[in-house]
Amino acid sequence: MAKIESRNFQKPDEVRTFTKGQVELIKLGDATIGRATFEPGWRWSTCVKPLANTNSCEAAHLGYQISGTMRVRMDDGTEVECKAGDVALVPAGHDAWVVGHEPVVIVDFQGMPNYATEAATQAARASATRLAKASG
Repeated sequence: MAKIESRNFQKPDEVRTFTKGQVELIKLGDATIGRATFEPGWRWSTCVKPLANTNSCEAAHLGYQISGTMRVRMDDGTEVECKAGDVALVPAGHDAWVVGHEPVVIVDFQGMPNYATEAATQAARASATRLAKASG
């Protein structure tokens, strides 16, 4: 039988730091929820790309934005601006950056288990291999 759980980001299971940002992770059952904080000047392609070693962010995100403004550009050139109070579904294959001088804080319910880790690179490569085999 499943049990009820309640956690608080003041006591995360893990904290990952990177240039101009950090992600605090909480595990509940099979889910990993992340609270990401991105400082002004943060951009995925300059601050996280060196860790992920992919051309763009390969994590899909389902998040609620608590503060700040973030611009997201998909690999196909489509762009959207997300602000405090927005809920966004962002597929894999994007860059993103903080707009303005306020930090961006997002609670992400989907894309955090391997965010800003070498495991993200390995997962992206495995996914690309599976897709190539399925289509070829």
